[in-house]
Amino acid sequence: MTSPLQQKIKITGPSMITANRTGDGAVIYRTAKKGWSNVLADAAIVRTADEARALLADAVQDDLGAIGSYIAPVTISNSGEVEPGNLREQIRARGVTIELPVDA
Repeated sequence: MTSPLQQKIKITGPSMITANRTGDGAVIYRTAKKGWSNVLADAAIVRTADEARALLADAVQDDLGAIGSYIAPVTISNSGEVEPGNLREQIRARGVTIELPVDA
């Protein structure tokens, strides 16, 4: 499998870096301050392949706090609200799509 840093990066619009937190698997987003947040609005937004590559390289180095870092698209509304840019990210941001069974 090719490392994310060795893959050709194509950015067609605003994007961010997302991963899963190693402690509990929660969806997290890379911030401009080189940290992680579970709030999409806190994510650092990039618009070029070079910016994305740099942010991804930094995120991949933090393999103790996050795993599976990758670049994902976002959309930004006229009011500045950041939303997931594709179905996969919409599902990851909102959680499970089915009702989970309750233990008795």
